[in-house]
Amino acid sequence: MQQLLLGVAVLACPIGMGLMMWMMMRGGQNKGADDASEQQQLRQLREEINALKADRVERQGS
Repeated sequence: MQQLLLGVAVLACPIGMGLMMWMMMRGGQNKGADDASEQQQLRQLREEINALKADRVERQGS
């Protein structure tokens, strides 16, 4: 019984690390959808920045 517990204790770390690595790799599969969303948000922010710059130039010219 004591040897069984020792064996479980010795294997707990590598099995846990392997499980964590597997879970992290699975989480990266949905990244494509996130990239598209981030690209759209980035495009919107750039458009907003350009609109604000144009407004600032217009105010300074007046």
